[in-house]
Amino acid sequence: MMKKNLLFTLFCLIIMTTNAQKNSTGSTTDKDLVKNNPLVAEWKTPYETPPFSIIKLEHYKPAFEYAIATARQEVYEISAQKSKPTFENTIVALDRSGKLLTRVSSVFYNLLSTMTSAEMQSLAQELSPMLTEYGNELYHNAALFHRVQAVYKEKDKLTKDEDKMLLEKTYKAFVNSGALLSEEDKKFYNKLSLELSKLTLQFGENLLAATNEFEMLFTDKKELSGMPESSLAIAEAKAKEKGKEGYIFDLTAPSYGAIMKYVDNRELREKFYMAYNTRALEGKNDNRDIIRQIVTLRFKLAKLMGFETYADYVLQDRMAENSKNVYNLLDQLLEASLPVAKKEMEELNQFAKTMDLEGELQRWDFSYYSEKYKNQKYNLTDEMLKPYFKLENVIDGVFNLTKTLYGLTYKENKKIEKYHPDVTIYEVYRGKEFLGILYLDFHPRASKRGGAWMTSLREQSIDEKGNNIRPLVSLVMNFTPSTPDNPSLLTFDEVTTFLHEFGHGLHGLFSNVTYESLSGTSVPRDFVELPSQIFENWATDSEFLNTFAFHYETKQVIPKDLVKKIKDVENYLSGYSFCRQLSFGYLDMMWHTINPDLIGDIVDMEVESNSKTELFPVVQGTCMSTTFSHIFAGGYAAGYYGYKWAEVLDADAFAYFEETGIYNKKTANAFVDNILSKGGSKKAMELYIDFRGREPQVDALLKRSGLK
Repeated sequence: MMKKNLLFTLFCLIIMTTNAQKNSTGSTTDKDLVKNNPLVAEWKTPYETPPFSIIKLEHYKPAFEYAIATARQEVYEISAQKSKPTFENTIVALDRSGKLLTRVSSVFYNLLSTMTSAEMQSLAQELSPMLTEYGNELYHNAALFHRVQAVYKEKDKLTKDEDKMLLEKTYKAFVNSGALLSEEDKKFYNKLSLELSKLTLQFGENLLAATNEFEMLFTDKKELSGMPESSLAIAEAKAKEKGKEGYIFDLTAPSYGAIMKYVDNRELREKFYMAYNTRALEGKNDNRDIIRQIVTLRFKLAKLMGFETYADYVLQDRMAENSKNVYNLLDQLLEASLPVAKKEMEELNQFAKTMDLEGELQRWDFSYYSEKYKNQKYNLTDEMLKPYFKLENVIDGVFNLTKTLYGLTYKENKKIEKYHPDVTIYEVYRGKEFLGILYLDFHPRASKRGGAWMTSLREQSIDEKGNNIRPLVSLVMNFTPSTPDNPSLLTFDEVTTFLHEFGHGLHGLFSNVTYESLSGTSVPRDFVELPSQIFENWATDSEFLNTFAFHYETKQVIPKDLVKKIKDVENYLSGYSFCRQLSFGYLDMMWHTINPDLIGDIVDMEVESNSKTELFPVVQGTCMSTTFSHIFAGGYAAGYYGYKWAEVLDADAFAYFEETGIYNKKTANAFVDNILSKGGSKKAMELYIDFRGREPQVDALLKRSGLK
C-alpha cells in the first residue's frame, strides 16, 4: 500500500521510505510552465484524472520544483499571519496546503512502481533529497510550530472527534519530526533523514534490478517435467515476446512459484531457490551495506528523538504502542503455532520420503512436496481450480460480493486515460452516490515491481467549499497472465490476494471524512490491514463461489466437492504459515531494536533471528533481509507484525459477521459506518469497539486457524 498525503506522509516518507524532492524557486513559477506542463496545469479530464498520455519524463522535475515553491508559499502565509492561531487558520489550513505537490508526487511515485525505467529511477534519486529537505523545512519552521503549539494547548476546546484527531496528528507529526529539537540537533535530524531517503530508494532499485537480471530459457519440455501446460504456455509466450523459441522462467511471482511447486527436477528447484534468495546479496546490487546504513541511521534518529530503539520511536502511535506488546503478540502466537508446525513438517517429511526424497526436506522441496501431499490428502491442486477462476469472472464475483454486502455498482469508463493498456478503469457507485474511480492493473511486466498493493492517485476529502472530493484508487497485482490459447486463469491464492487488495480499495473508496490527512487508509499500520484481511474470509464461502466460479470452457459452476475441498484445505499447514509470517515479524523487530554497534554479518544475524521459528535446515549463503522491501524500502519498518495483529482483528471481526450472517446487510453497513468510512478520524481501538462492541480477542484467530 502507498499513500501520498503531503502533511503527514512527508513525515513517514522522510523516516521510512521517502518520496522526496528538493527546494527550488525562481523560474519554476513561470506562467508558461503552469500552462504547458500537464502535471501542473488544470486537468480537464473526466473526474480530474491524470492525463497520462501527455505526461513526459521531462515534465516531472520542473513540476516538482514549482509545486514545492507553491507549497512553501502556502506554508509561509500560514506561519506569517498576524491573527491569533486557531484550529481553522492553522491546522485546517495546513491540511489543505500542498495539494499540487501531493498531486505531482502521486503520479510520479505510482508510475515509479508500475511503469518504471532506468530514467525514472535516476530521476527519483535526484528528486529524493528535494522532498526530504522540503519536509524538514516544513516541520522545523519555528513560527509555524509556535502556531501549532498554541492551538494544541487549547485542544480541550475542540468538540468533534475528527478535529481532535487532526490536531493530535498534526502536533505529533511536528514533534516526531524534530520540532522540539535544538537548532544543532535539527541539522543532524535533517542529515539523517536525507541519507535515509536516498538509501531506502536505492534498496528498492537494487532489488528490482536483481530480480530482473535472472531468467532461464528452456528449449526442451523434458527439462520441465511436472510443469502444467498452463504454466508452460505462459513461459512460451514470454519467450516469444523476447524473440526466442522455448520457455522462459524468471523470478516474478507466477513464474518462480510454478518452478518451485511443480518441477520434478530437484536440482532445478534448488537453482531457482538460490537465485531468488540470493537476490541483492552480492555484486552491483548488493543491499547488505545499505541495510547496515539504514539500521544505523534509524537507530541514531530514534536516539536523537529520545527513544531507546527505532521500534519504540515508530510504535508510539500504533495500536501496539511499544516493542514489549509486539513481542508479547508474536510470542503468544508462536507458542500456539510452533508445536503444530513441527508436527506438520514431520508429516510432510515422511510423505516426501515415501516418494523419492533423499536426505532431509529442504526449502526448495517444500512447495513441491506440500502441493503433492495436499493433492493426496485432499485431492486438490491449483490446476483443478484454475479453470474456474477466469480473471474476468473473478472480477465480476468480487464486484457482486460488494453489491450484496454494500450495494456497490461498477461502470467501466473507457474515456479515462490509462497509464498502461492492461489497466481497466471503473466508476464506483453506492446507489446513486458516486464513490470514486477504481484502476485495476493485474499482470506482471518488467517495469512493475513485484507483489500486490493498493494505492491512491487522489485521496478523499471535503474542501473549503463543502465539495466532497472523491478518491482515485488503484489496485496493482502480478497475477497469472493470459496466453494466446487461454485466458488469465488465477490460482486460488491469487483470488484471495485480489480480495485482500480489494478490501484496501474499499477502505479508500468508502472514506467520508473532512480532512485528507485522515482519509481512507490513513490509519495506524497495525490497523490498516483489517479491511483487507477480513475481506479474504469470503473466499471459501460456497454462496460467494457459486456466483462467479464457472469453468471457462464448459461454463459449469464449480462442483460442490471442490468447494468442500477448498474449505477442508483452508488450514492446511496453518502452523507452518504462522511460523513463516512470525519469522518476518521477529526479523523486522530484530533490525529495529538492535544497537547497530552489534551488527555483524547480515546473513548470520538473520539466521539467529530465525532460530526460534526455524523448521528447515539452514541454507548457507541465502538471505531474506536483502529482499525485505516492506521494511527497508517501504513503510513497514517495525511494523511487519501488523499483519498478524490485523489477523487478530479480522478474525474477531469476521466472527461477528458469522454470528449475524456473513451477508447480513446491517452488519455490513455497521462495518462501513464504523470502519471503512471513518479513515483515521478516531483512534483505531475506538473505531474497532464502535463496530464490535468490545476490544478484539485472539481466540477467534486461533480457532479459525485450527490452532485451538
